Amino acid sequence: MTNALSRIEPSWTVSQQIQAFCTTRQGGISKPPFDSLNLGLNAGDDLMDVLQNRSIVRSELPAEPLWLKQIHGVTVSTPASRSALGNGPFEADAAVTNIPNEVLAILIADCMPVLFTSKAGDVIGAAHAGWRGLSGGVLENTIDEMIALSPGLMPSDISVWMGPAIGPSTFEVGEDVLQAFAQQGHGILSKAFIPVIGLPGKYLADLYLLARDRLRTLGIGQITGGEFCTVSDPERFFSYRRDKTTGRFASLIWIAESA
Repeated sequence: MTNALSRIEPSWTVSQQIQAFCTTRQGGISKPPFDSLNLGLNAGDDLMDVLQNRSIVRSELPAEPLWLKQIHGVTVSTPASRSALGNGPFEADAAVTNIPNEVLAILIADCMPVLFTSKAGDVIGAAHAGWRGLSGGVLENTIDEMIALSPGLMPSDISVWMGPAIGPSTFEVGEDVLQAFAQQGHGILSKAFIPVIGLPGKYLADLYLLARDRLRTLGIGQITGGEFCTVSDPERFFSYRRDKTTGRFASLIWIAESA
């Protein structure tokens, strides 16, 4: 689903209090190769253009997003850790909150943005899941921190949406990536890593399948999304793998304040 901002809304059925969308590369003012709605401050784009782009997105939100300093790790930013640290940006690759109108944001240009919400709509999460974070446990850590904020919450009462990321037909990886997921069952490995003919030790990896398998193993109740490919959709998405010098789009989620 899109509107004037060219936003993609998660394909999930959740509490009406939960608001979420993913931007595309369209609708901003940045010049090539960052055209046009680049939201990344560290991509090499003009600072004032990025700030203007962020202002465009901010007009659709109840508050300034919690922009993270993403490092392909597994640390989760929580309300308590943010309070202790003071001003951001917060070095983390995921965030959770139970505070209404606190907007979580993940910047993306091939890695997978994963949004989480409880069935009751009282706690949410957002994770930056490239292969390093995914194999290292960023999804598990995010779920753990959501449960810490909502005692009694069960994984079966959590819904997840996997946003635009590099797709299984374009994500060529080496043996090191396969080994990072070696603890997952042989069946899922053989489906998620397809050998590239003529290139020994090279595979086409399926991040969506790997994430879905982990989430199902954890008992997550509803998993949607996973139908995108940033690399093969240059009209809508930035892609570092495709372009190297490129912008970043964002996945955002918040709990709307009750009327």
